[in-house]
Amino acid sequence: MSDSLIKLDGVTKVFLTDEVETHALSGIHMDIRKGEYVSIAGPSGCGKSTLLSILGLLDSPTDGSYVLNGRPVQGLSLPERARIRNREIGFIFQSFNLIGDLTVFENVELPLTYRGMPAAERKAAATEALEKVGMGHRAKHLPSQLSGGQQQRVAVARALAGKPAVLLADEPTGNLDSKNGDSVMQLLAELHKGGATIVMVTHDTRFARHADRTIHIFDGRVVQEQVEAAR
Repeated sequence: MSDSLIKLDGVTKVFLTDEVETHALSGIHMDIRKGEYVSIAGPSGCGKSTLLSILGLLDSPTDGSYVLNGRPVQGLSLPERARIRNREIGFIFQSFNLIGDLTVFENVELPLTYRGMPAAERKAAATEALEKVGMGHRAKHLPSQLSGGQQQRVAVARALAGKPAVLLADEPTGNLDSKNGDSVMQLLAELHKGGATIVMVTHDTRFARHADRTIHIFDGRVVQEQVEAAR
């Protein structure tokens, strides 16, 4: 499929600890198209975060294949994986992961610095991303001067600034109260309407319903796929 962005075929992940095999993922098949908003739902410990780590090239499957944007990722060297992560994947974490002694602007700019982007381009990209999430007026503040909801908006801006092929969101509302959680979910919905491809892990069924499609995982297997009604 030409518009396929993420394709998993028979992906398995086994962890070995003290001679005990833990099957975190068992035979996952998944196809996510460009521009889709997909939620991955399931109870704690079902394999959601392991799956997201594999999608984000932070971990490798024990078996099976993963094709990202037309390129098989198994067999890539660590530097190649790091380069693809930096250029094609935007991460949004539950715990924000902002650097406390950098300003909001510097936090958003940092991944672009690793990419080797010229200073003028970095400034323009970081400014545009902060404006898009409504945080341009806080560019010179430190993370400690922001609310949790504002910090997560900055984290979304950081993920967006490099114009990645896909945004991976791991429980993006997990550390937020319901009002701020709703606000961040609304922001993700707006980004999706603007063309962003989003894969979000969540255990909250209210938030899963924001997606076009929900993939339910239980004990490391896909047990159900659910297409949401048109909104």
